[in-house]
Amino acid sequence: MPRGTIKREIAIKDTAHIRRRILAHQAAVGVVGQGYVGVSLTSAAAEVGFPVFGIDVDHTRIDDLAAGNLSVPGVHEEAYRAGMATGHITFTADTEALSESEVILVCVPTPLRDGSPDLSHVIDACKEVGRHLAPGRLVVLESTTYPGTTEELVRPLLEESGLRAGRDFLLAYSPERIDPGNVEFDLRNTPKVVGGVSAESTGVASLFYGQLVDKVLALSSTRAAELAKLLENTFRHVNIALVNEMAMICHEMGIDVWEVLDAAATKPFGFMPFYPGPGVGGHCIPLDASYLAWQVRRDAGHQFRILEQSEDVNRQMPAYVAARIGDGLNDVGKAVRGSRILVLGVSYKPDVGDIRESPSIPVMQHLMRRGADVCFHDPFVSEIVVNASVLQRSELTQRCVSVADCVALLTPHHAYDLEWIADNAALVFDARNGYGSDRRRNVLRL
Repeated sequence: MPRGTIKREIAIKDTAHIRRRILAHQAAVGVVGQGYVGVSLTSAAAEVGFPVFGIDVDHTRIDDLAAGNLSVPGVHEEAYRAGMATGHITFTADTEALSESEVILVCVPTPLRDGSPDLSHVIDACKEVGRHLAPGRLVVLESTTYPGTTEELVRPLLEESGLRAGRDFLLAYSPERIDPGNVEFDLRNTPKVVGGVSAESTGVASLFYGQLVDKVLALSSTRAAELAKLLENTFRHVNIALVNEMAMICHEMGIDVWEVLDAAATKPFGFMPFYPGPGVGGHCIPLDASYLAWQVRRDAGHQFRILEQSEDVNRQMPAYVAARIGDGLNDVGKAVRGSRILVLGVSYKPDVGDIRESPSIPVMQHLMRRGADVCFHDPFVSEIVVNASVLQRSELTQRCVSVADCVALLTPHHAYDLEWIADNAALVFDARNGYGSDRRRNVLRL
């Protein structure tokens, strides 16, 4: 029998074995990276009965999670508690756990460095996975990245083990779609997109995710799955830029942008509401767009014009908001220099503690450079770094609010009593329409 035929029979046998193990929820799952995506997947897999290794190089994080302390922002507390209650989770910094893992999910950060994708965490994680890889295993990359990463970077790293993707082990890409703080859509009821390097890879990965989520969409390739993720967040980036620029234009024209948006949103077809603010934040929207713009410039040799223009608009928003705060102070006879400004909300979205790429930070930077005395409060964040200085959270007391020349509401957490704040503040700048239809004389809106 030809050598290739023998290999094919071994691969089919191994695939049948892992399918049975997945369906019985007996396959050990190793989740590399315990950020909000990794912890969410670890918890979900454990809750349905899989034995799970939650793996991370951060010993402090691992110790916290193992002790029942959810120190990772953006994870649903109930999901984490439910996973922990099963007793199926082992949090560890020891990558030897990968040797026991039959399904391996790579969920490590993919930041930008000098405008280019930094895949160093993916490279390190995949080298470690490759050192422990055995035949018949399923490896899935979840980290957001540009099309081609799974095939051109991850696959060769894993194949340094001597095993071949699609023949000896299964390899797929499935982008994370977790929205921190979203109480309506969670991991279970958000469809999962999957694309593998082979039909069997796609099939087995789809089978695994089908145990965790209500719906799985199988795509034709890893590149299609990678690009689908970038398109989702590019769509949001472009539309946020649209309404941010609309907010600037409406201010210049003396029109209430929020009234305009509310009116347009009543149309039952052909319109989807997006809302302006101090910029875009989080890991996904600002970084995914940059990944796609970078790849188009590299591979196609030209700009993705509407995307790059949107990036430019959204990058301007922190400076624009700082300038509007300055205008508001000027209108009441105060200069920015020497004014005390209390910023409320420094996380990138309401009701989460994630400050990655938060536009609140550059707003504060602009104000401080103009000489303002800036402090902050956020119920989810105890300290931040602004212009290389560490700022500790201020207590949200009546005195703290009343002595501020301006209270800047940049992230409207639901914990804030906005009526009480307006009653005690001399001036409030509302960057997110937290006050809605409440038209107080001392509240200025974006």
